Amino acid sequence: MNQTKLTVKEAKDLLKYTIKNNIHLQTLGKKPVAISFIGDAGLGKTSLCKQVAKEVDLIPILLSLSQLDELGDLLGFPVRQFQLCKGTGESKECLWIDEPAVEEYIKQNYQFTGEKRMVHAEPEWIAGKTEGLCLILDDYSRAQPRFLQAIMELVQNQEYMSWRLPQGSTVVLTSNPDNGQYHVEAQDLAQTSRAISYELKSDIECWAQWAETEGIIGLGINFMLLHPELLTEKCNPRSITNFFNAISSIKDLEAELPLVQLIAEGSVGPEVGTMFTMFVNNKLHLLVSPKQILTHKDWSHIKGLLTECIGVGSKYRADIASVL
Repeated sequence: MNQTKLTVKEAKDLLKYTIKNNIHLQTLGKKPVAISFIGDAGLGKTSLCKQVAKEVDLIPILLSLSQLDELGDLLGFPVRQFQLCKGTGESKECLWIDEPAVEEYIKQNYQFTGEKRMVHAEPEWIAGKTEGLCLILDDYSRAQPRFLQAIMELVQNQEYMSWRLPQGSTVVLTSNPDNGQYHVEAQDLAQTSRAISYELKSDIECWAQWAETEGIIGLGINFMLLHPELLTEKCNPRSITNFFNAISSIKDLEAELPLVQLIAEGSVGPEVGTMFTMFVNNKLHLLVSPKQILTHKDWSHIKGLLTECIGVGSKYRADIASVL
């Protein structure tokens, strides 16, 4: 059975529910559930996780597994501990002390019991944190096999050896699909079954809503809404965003069309670049934004702008009118 692919908005709603449900599970003494988002590059998988974490007051911790070389950076380094005790009877106090700190406790009259053990110290990214985390294991399928094996317990149980994530935490995995288009590590059932997995898909309306909140130039948003078919693996939300940000400081796009085309070819491709320069050259970028139409207090002002865009009589622009 083919799995339904989620939009970014649907994925955000699902992650919010999973976080809430994990808190409920932990109050019952049950194991929390990890969630995995699989999708093409540039869809916004990592961004949506960080956004949701902030919205629900979790601390976002992003670990890019493809960039880690040492297991200790992810899971902590092994430390030898010695048991030291002080006092007798009911006042006797025994502690497990890391080897480097033993001498200091000896000075405080603690004594060796002869017991020792090896533990894993908390990694730097979690040390001192007591509130719930949203642990984002980014590029999960690009990690070295030894990392994939080592974090199986962390993904399923939120703990590793002698440390665990704070109460109320959720683990999220993000990765690219194993479809021959990406250099990823194959995973067996023992690994994939430790998280609930969902595939993500591109959705131009989700991107447009996000782009408006992020201040992406309005003509860019209008262009993509007019041509949603341009959203592909190569021309993905990330490359589109990079392109529009790269041209955002150009005050007169019509006067700089060659530069706009050059930037487009390096980000979204020559075909999309050509369509966009035609979009600008035909003045479709002068469209009145939906926000202006719906929120401006002076309707006569908006009506004037609309008339200027669409034209009247022999200057009527049916193409612009259809977009509006």
